[in-house]
Amino acid sequence: MEVIKLEDQEIKSLKDLQEEQNKLIDSFGTIEYQIQSLELQKEKLVENLEKIKTKEVEVANTLNKKYGDGVINLESGTFSKQ
Repeated sequence: MEVIKLEDQEIKSLKDLQEEQNKLIDSFGTIEYQIQSLELQKEKLVENLEKIKTKEVEVANTLNKKYGDGVINLESGTFSKQ
């Protein structure tokens, strides 16, 4: 097998490409880490949303039992029957 010595510029070009690829791989890893972190945050927010919706239904049911059907005005703190 014949061994040929590459020119310095060819070696530099290949090393530069390899360095650029390594930077991209590192950047992809960082981005994927951030994506996973955001997905965890999103899951927690969805859990909180579900809890809020459950509380909302509970409060609505309690008020409905107490006052019947109607409309609540939070600004004035009043309830108007329908």
